[in-house]
This record gives sequence, C-alpha cells and structure tokens, in this order.
Amino acid sequence: MKNKKIFIACDTKSTKRVKKIIKETQTNKIEVGYKFGLEFFNSKNGRKFISKLKNKVIFIDLKLHDIPNTMKSTVSALKDLSVDYLTVHISSGLKALKEVKKISGKIKIVGVTTLTSLDSKNLKEIGYSKSVKDLVIQQSKLARKANLDGLVVSPHEVEFVKKIFKKEIITPGIRLNSNINDQKRVMTPKQAFKNGSDWIVAGRTITKGNVKNNLKKLINNVS
Repeated sequence: MKNKKIFIACDTKSTKRVKKIIKETQTNKIEVGYKFGLEFFNSKNGRKFISKLKNKVIFIDLKLHDIPNTMKSTVSALKDLSVDYLTVHISSGLKALKEVKKISGKIKIVGVTTLTSLDSKNLKEIGYSKSVKDLVIQQSKLARKANLDGLVVSPHEVEFVKKIFKKEIITPGIRLNSNINDQKRVMTPKQAFKNGSDWIVAGRTITKGNVKNNLKKLINNVS
C-alpha cells in the first residue's frame, strides 16, 4: 500500500456526520486525507469546523473560477486555515493560475481539468470542439506552464497526463461497482492506482452505509 493515498470526500452539511466519517476512517493501511467541497465549506459551521482540524491532510475543493484578482483575493482569505490542497479551474486561464500560484504559500494549488461528470458529447453541448482527451491534454500543458502543484483528472486520463504533468495527480470518479451515479468517467481504485494516480477521491463509495466496512472493501480492492 506504499504511496497509495485516498481523499475521503465529506459531502454533507453536517459537522456531526463529518466527525463520524473522520473517526471511522482512521487506519494505518493507507494514507487518508479529507476533502471538503462547496456544500460543507458553505454550511453554517463548515468553515469553523475545518479551522479547528489538526494533524489531518485537508483538501478544500472549491474549484475557483473567476477573474485573476478575485481568485487571488480568495486564496489570501483562506490562509487562516491549515489547508494542504486547494482546487482551481484551469479554464480560468493562465494569468489567473499564475497569480494564484504566486501567493499560495504552503497551499498546494491543484488544477481541475474536465469534470468527471462530463463526456465528449457534453463538451460539444457546452461549445468545446475538442474531445475529452484532447481538452485534458491542453489543460495539462497549461497547468505545467503555470507551475501548479497538482491536477485533478479522471482515472481514464492519468496515463497520458503523467507524460505531460510530472507532479501530483488526484483522481475522482472512483467506484467499487457499476453504480456510476452522476459521473461518467469512472474506475476502480486498483485500476486508478495502476494507471498512475497519486491520490484517489472517494465519497459515496466510502461514506454511504457502513463507513468502516466500505473503507476496508476499498483497501482490499487496492491490495
């Protein structure tokens, strides 16, 4: 299990629920971090809860996507938190990415490529002419140029992205079965790590139902 790491997505508004998830996912079998998205961060007590977490790897998945000055100001506003990772959309542009990276300090800036809920058909609906693969390649080159610390890509894109971007790769879209929910490009933990993921992200796969047993199943899948 060496070098295999997992972010558990705490997708809830309940601090009580998050406390339970953290308590039930303490293990020495695999390195564990905790991902907090917009739902929890914007909940009544979410930010305060995160500010009090100690000795945990914290991933704030805010997917910042705005003009350079707003993104830079937002990162500055997060510096009172002990945040390890923060996501920004690569589609916010090279200038914004560089500005954020310049003032990020100890926070690792992670670029979001193309959401795992989208496929090539969806991209055409939005107005992109490139396929998922070609778009992710282009986004990876931009992330490299901006000197970002990590990339979020689906497990399907990891193999060719790693040839372009040499830093940390974080992959959502992790499933132990055929239930893909609202995502399109998914894979098992074992497949994702085999492709070269540094971190996988698992939410409902772990947190829905018996958390301890679900984590055990995921670890067994990887072993």
